[in-house]
Amino acid sequence: MSVQPQMLMAPMKLYREILRSHRYLPPAMRALGDDYVKAEFRRHKNIDNPAHIVGFVSQWQSYLDLIKEQVAPLSEDSPAPANDSLVRSFNTPKDGWGKKIDTQLLDKMSDEQLGQLYELRTEVKKSLE
Repeated sequence: MSVQPQMLMAPMKLYREILRSHRYLPPAMRALGDDYVKAEFRRHKNIDNPAHIVGFVSQWQSYLDLIKEQVAPLSEDSPAPANDSLVRSFNTPKDGWGKKIDTQLLDKMSDEQLGQLYELRTEVKKSLE
């Protein structure tokens, strides 16, 4: 059985879907996430290398899939309203938000990318205090 490659979304549709999915994050995470997504998409707006575009879109699409999974509506047996965005923003995933970064991926990152990742980590920690 062959595995079908995932169809990539158009960048603007992906951008809007990510911002929509952020509505279900806790307020501080939403603000930080929205700002970061907007800055990254703005920074990559004029890229014309197809390989870079595919890499950029596929990574953000993976992020969107993860966020959608983590902010999914509450189970039907929950007494809280399942689709209420405020209620869902308090529904912290059992393993926490996001995911651990693979060490092989970290090894491939440039110093600039590692610096950006560190700054993001610092901002997230500040917002959660």
